[in-house]
This record gives sequence, structure tokens and C-alpha cells, in this order.
Amino acid sequence: MATQPIAPSVPGVGGRPSGMRYVARQPILDLRGRVHGYELLFRSGPEAAFSGDGNVATRTMLDNTVLFGLENLTAGLPAFVNCTLESLTEQLVDILPPSMTVLEILETIEPTPDLIAACRKLKALGFRLALDDFIWKPKFEPLIDLANYIKVDFSLSDAAERQDLLRRLSHRAVAMLAEKVETQQEYQQARNEGFTLFQGYYFCRPVLLKSHKIPPNSLFYIEILQLLQSNPIELHKLSRLVKRDASLTYRLLRLVNSPMCAIRQEINSIQTALIAVGEDTFRRLATLAITSELNASQPAEILRMAFVRARFCELAAGLCSLNPTEQYLLGMMSMLSAMLSLSMDELAPTLPLRDPIRQALQGEDVPERVLLHWLECHEHCDWQTCDSISQACGLNEEDLLRFYEEAILWSESALRATP
Repeated sequence: MATQPIAPSVPGVGGRPSGMRYVARQPILDLRGRVHGYELLFRSGPEAAFSGDGNVATRTMLDNTVLFGLENLTAGLPAFVNCTLESLTEQLVDILPPSMTVLEILETIEPTPDLIAACRKLKALGFRLALDDFIWKPKFEPLIDLANYIKVDFSLSDAAERQDLLRRLSHRAVAMLAEKVETQQEYQQARNEGFTLFQGYYFCRPVLLKSHKIPPNSLFYIEILQLLQSNPIELHKLSRLVKRDASLTYRLLRLVNSPMCAIRQEINSIQTALIAVGEDTFRRLATLAITSELNASQPAEILRMAFVRARFCELAAGLCSLNPTEQYLLGMMSMLSAMLSLSMDELAPTLPLRDPIRQALQGEDVPERVLLHWLECHEHCDWQTCDSISQACGLNEEDLLRFYEEAILWSESALRATP
């Protein structure tokens, strides 16, 4: 699959060139573990570093949503975007699609008559509103009446404060969203308190199983992964293993016949699939199918993150003179701990990978981990560490961001093709 630029450098809002930009998305999940929407976080580049000028950050956000397309960044789900006073009162956000956009009013914005009037107008246009990092104060009553979401920072509030807030808002038709929820314990506490939406990486940190053994069905899939690493692939042995699992066979053939491969004739066997797409593509598709099986009982967002990481590491491998197939597996396997609820220290020794890749999965500072480390920092909006990694390794940041954007699009295509 050829790599195509997603967003060219073109003039942005007010004629300002867009230049380098960072864009990260953080999922917002509901009570059933489904993605409700994404918060989009932007930065124009290393020189900005969110130096305190919120208007620059907001204009950067507007530039990039126009360039890349909001629906591409969120797969058509609601986009939560941070807004400054200027962007709301001067109608800068009007260029965003109202039906897809939730405007987050920052906690630093005073509820002036001008702001309240602007919010009423935006609501009339179809935008939804969220109050970010909310702390109860009587002056916010007019905005509460307009809000669709109230976001509460779980790391900066205690249970008593949250219960008082929930009691005050119990009669309001507003969704309560707990953000910065980082552990399963915090998630359960937020659920018990009455929150219905959750933001944070708690879903990537499941409660680890007390058993130190990998489940038998997972061992079976790992055996297939190991066989996929042989060069050339032992076709007959592989086919025999895959056919033992009807679900895996279905997933794999579904992927091979999907638009991802663009094969004109229908493929109905493992052997013909391998011949039709070639070994490298077959390895990638088989890994997708196996990972989907491994994640069957976990939130789909874990699988989505695994797909994004795999494709990003594969695309960017050439920047570091790394093996693309191996980097693809590294990105995919980096979410295996969350899928199986087992620690990576237990899983890594069993994986059919070279020692440096196992070390990378365990967090060791090896060259093979550079791209995964950059992406992990990017997911958490740790822009400073992203800059340090790219500068130390001589990586082109525009290429990294382009590959990240392409990986998002590719992952959505893969999820659509994978039942």
C-alpha cells in the first residue's frame, strides 16, 4: 500500500501557513466500553509548546480540522474541541460541522454576557457544549443551562466534591463525564458515583489476572503468529492451524476480500489468499485477524489503538532503518497486555519475536522502541518528549505526523473489514 500525504501544507485561518502540527485524539467511552467521541488536542509545533496563547492553539485546531477533515479524525463520532473566548465570541468555530462538534468551554473563561449570548447562538446552530474541568460556582448557572456535558477532572477532585456536584446537577439534562480516569479502580469509582462517560487510559490498564498462565486459546494464536515469522511461510502447516478456528478463518478471509486488498476475484481459501496477496501482506492481515480474536472480550478501542500503532510503526520504520514487518508486529503486540489482562513481563518471553523487540515491549530503551515510544507520548500529548525523541533520532516530524494521520484512516478501514 503506497503512502499518500493526507493533509498538504496550505494557508490556514487568516492566511497563516499551517506548517508543522501535532494532533492527538483521546477517546471518550460510555458505560458499555463503546467510544462516544474523541477529544482532539492540537499543537502547531515545537515552537508553540502551548506557551500560554490559547488563541494560537485554537486557530491551529481550526486549521487542522479543515485540512484533515473532522470525520477522518473521529470516524464520524463527536469531536470534543477546546475553545477560547475569542473562538466562541468571534464565531471562529462556525467553520466546524455543528452536528459533529462538541465545543469545550475552558474553565478559565468567565461567563460574561457576550459569552453566554455566543453560546446560545452556537447551540441554535446545532453545536453541543461541554464545560471543561468544571467546579461548581453560582456564576456558571447560565452556562449549565446550555451545557450538554459537564467534564470533571478526576485527578483534581475528591469524592465529596464530586458527590456535591452530582447532587446539584441531578435535575439537569446533562451528561456527566469523568476525565483523567487512569486506573480500573478510578473507573469503578466514577461509575459508582454516577458518571456515564469516561476519558483516560483506564481501559488500557485492566486488572491483571492472578493466573500467570496464558489462556490455551491465546497460546494457539501465538503459535500461529510464530509460524507467520518463518521465511518462507510454511503454507500447509499454517493453513491447517488456521482452519482449526472457524472464527479466525472467517476474519482472515473477510480481510483478504475487503477493499483493503483490492483483489478483483473472490478468495475462499487460506492457500489462495496467501498466493494472491503475497507473504508480507498476508502476515499483516493474519496478525489483524488474530489480534481481533485476542481482543474479543475487551473494548474495541484497545483494538483500534493496536491497529493505529501497528500501521504507524510500519509506515515510519524507514525513517529509522527498521524492519517494517517487525515494527508492525511491535505496534500490534504493544496492546497485548490490555487484551489478555496479563503483564507484558509474563507475555513477552512467549512471543515469537527477536530479543530486541521483546525488550521494546517491556519498555526497555532499545533502538527498536523509538517509534513506539514517540507514539505513546503522542497519545498522551507529551509534546516535549515527542520533540526530544524526534530531535535525538533525526526524525522528520512532518513525516511522523503524516504517518500518524494515515494510520488513523487505515485503522478505521481495518475495523470496518474485521467483524
